[in-house]
Amino acid sequence: MPSWLNDAVFYEIYPQSFYDSNGDGIGDINGIIQKLDYVKGLGCNAIWLNPVYDSPFMDGGYDVRDYYKVAPRYGTNDDLVRLFEAAHRKKMKILLDLVPGHTSDTHPWFLAAKRAQESDLSNRYIFTKSVWDAPPEYRMMCGICQRNGNYMVNYFSSQPALNYGFAEITHPEWQLPVDHPDCLRTAEAIKAVMRFWLDKGADGFRVDMADSLVKNDDDKKATAKIWRGVREMLDAEYPEAAMVSEWCCPDRAITDAGFHMDFYLDHYGNGYSRLFRFGEWGDLAVFNPNGLGDLKGFAEEYLPAYNRTKDKGYICFMTNNHDMPRVPAYLDKQAIKLVNAFIFTMPGVPFLYYGDEIGMRYQADLISKEGGFSRTGSRTPMQWKAGKNLGFSESDYPYLPVDMSDDAPTVENQKDDPDSIYRVVIDLIALRHKYDDLHGNGEMEFLYKEGSTAFAVRRGDLMMFFNPLGKETVIATDCDGDVIYKIGEAVIENGRAVMQPQSFLLIKNN
Repeated sequence: MPSWLNDAVFYEIYPQSFYDSNGDGIGDINGIIQKLDYVKGLGCNAIWLNPVYDSPFMDGGYDVRDYYKVAPRYGTNDDLVRLFEAAHRKKMKILLDLVPGHTSDTHPWFLAAKRAQESDLSNRYIFTKSVWDAPPEYRMMCGICQRNGNYMVNYFSSQPALNYGFAEITHPEWQLPVDHPDCLRTAEAIKAVMRFWLDKGADGFRVDMADSLVKNDDDKKATAKIWRGVREMLDAEYPEAAMVSEWCCPDRAITDAGFHMDFYLDHYGNGYSRLFRFGEWGDLAVFNPNGLGDLKGFAEEYLPAYNRTKDKGYICFMTNNHDMPRVPAYLDKQAIKLVNAFIFTMPGVPFLYYGDEIGMRYQADLISKEGGFSRTGSRTPMQWKAGKNLGFSESDYPYLPVDMSDDAPTVENQKDDPDSIYRVVIDLIALRHKYDDLHGNGEMEFLYKEGSTAFAVRRGDLMMFFNPLGKETVIATDCDGDVIYKIGEAVIENGRAVMQPQSFLLIKNN
């Protein structure tokens, strides 16, 4: 297990939206290098970088055309190496985004595979034997290749699925078993990509759709076996490199597949959703002050998973990411402060999405850009300061618009405001680094009463009290110590935490 993960706080950067250094309207690697001190100043000591590979950008770069080349819009391979080096000088880590389940339909592997002539890449993707064979249980693109066959896609039509085999063979005429040499070669090809970037200075990978590799793999055991092989490679060759999975199933991702971290994702109705987004635009979320939320759904899902995996890896909470509406679409400013208090004091490894530190808003109803569709409104440019494009770019035509509201949050107007979300995020991350009890995993007690949305969390000598309600509440406690930090008004007195509406209290026991 890479030791640096124990005190890691990640910052997710969507590269095209962070900072445009050359005035072409698109963020770039040099822009990220110029803003490293800003990221470090937040307290973040690691970065997850969304895909920077060459791509036709039919899905925001998650349709890779060349795993070994940086997209020219972002710079060059040398620029990315300079980013690694600059980050390392500042004692920061960089995870690249790995997309192992599919490529672009313009990738050279696919251009070879779709030809009529057989080659050593004919089985790199999943093709049926005939254009007349398109089983409805699979997502197929039909009749558009020279080759006599239809091909499977993972999601968009431009994303043909790479072939890692089938755990259960239901169409033996075209489905290959997972131990077929060509399927094994697909896994080795992805390992080669990982080695290439690790050798250039990357510190690991966030893995897109990590559970999607082997098809007809209901229990994901065959997929997990592939990742376990990758973990063995990392342990032997790159022991300080880390992997985080987009899986949201820590038993499989961490215990079975060997990932160091697994994202706790926003799947509607799951534990994460019930905390922050559940209901009609969050009206049933725990952190909604109307009090209609229920902690039970979260606690019964999260706590057993945490206890089963805490000695093997980390469950990762994130403030948002590039695939879901930003939290201001659901919750008010005070609730968002409490959300940050929760995320940055819980076990695991927290991830902060760019712009969430200033409360950037979800821009609804934007026309889809680069396959974003409803996600486009969460991918808009970072808002740095007043003026043209809020400091993102000098271009007259930025690739997406910034928030044009008169009260649009920016780093400039948030950083010196003691009541800002920015101030809370800075403070909380600093506390996380300061207190060992807030690092990584360890013993954790989650205290709540069924039917109430007020709760407490004990981590070592620290106690965190949360009152998301829009009214005063009292939490009985034997905690007796010093107030380290608070949001809103709250006190400990006479064996009670007296919590005013939407408040948080961090206590260090004597």
